[in-house]
Amino acid sequence: MWEYTDKVKDHFLNPRNVGVIEDADGVGEVGSIACGDALTFYFKLDENGKIKDATFQTFGCASAIASSSALTEMVKGMTLQEAEKITNEDIAEYLGGLPKEKMHCSVMGRDALEKAISCYRGEPAKKIEGQIVCECFGVTDREIERVVRENQLTTIEDVTDYVKAGGGCGNCHDRIQEIIDSILGAERPVKKKAPVLTNLQKIRLIEETIEREINPTLKKDAGKLDLIDVDGNRVLVRLGGTCASCVKSPVTLKHYVESRLRELVSPEIVVEEVQQ
Repeated sequence: MWEYTDKVKDHFLNPRNVGVIEDADGVGEVGSIACGDALTFYFKLDENGKIKDATFQTFGCASAIASSSALTEMVKGMTLQEAEKITNEDIAEYLGGLPKEKMHCSVMGRDALEKAISCYRGEPAKKIEGQIVCECFGVTDREIERVVRENQLTTIEDVTDYVKAGGGCGNCHDRIQEIIDSILGAERPVKKKAPVLTNLQKIRLIEETIEREINPTLKKDAGKLDLIDVDGNRVLVRLGGTCASCVKSPVTLKHYVESRLRELVSPEIVVEEVQQ
């Protein structure tokens, strides 16, 4: 369970400025309900060009609600030039900190603010810059480079915490690591060949991989995976939590769970879902 500060809890339980500004000067939309997080940010300027009102609508977790609420309070009274200097770290600090697994919520707020300001200025929607690295969440190499540099990230897990990249099928992990290494100037270690496992060793390693590698990622979006049985190279599992009803669960199951088990246990593994 994540530890939330009192300020995060307050902004989650008593969110400020929820709703729509019908005649908003700027509107910014980011995220996707299908991916578990979505935010729309609105602001209205006064006669002096300062933000007099800001509201939000969001679909997401406690941290997403708290981050959005905090942002609307932070920008009031600011000029757009001042507001556009707000970083995701500023939002997290305003709340007294966020669990590292939830830093993507502050990034989402920062991005929504930037889009709302661009909307006011009449700037065309930014074209996707760079190449898509994470197909599951549509994250580009430029976005990953930005959060790595701004937040001094050092691991794939860090990147997932900030922009969700790598939190789906896992096929982009090598590319994310390459980006991190290029920024840090690190050299990747040569992968060792997997040892031959007995059946008992294989089962134990599968259990450990699910608990150590897979479930922590799924739990970030209130999902989980239960191991039901192992029959040779067939791994029978059951999806729970939000994963049980998610339209992307087949992708998660085959391209993330199976991919990770093949990488960390055996390349012959085939994952099958057992229905409730």
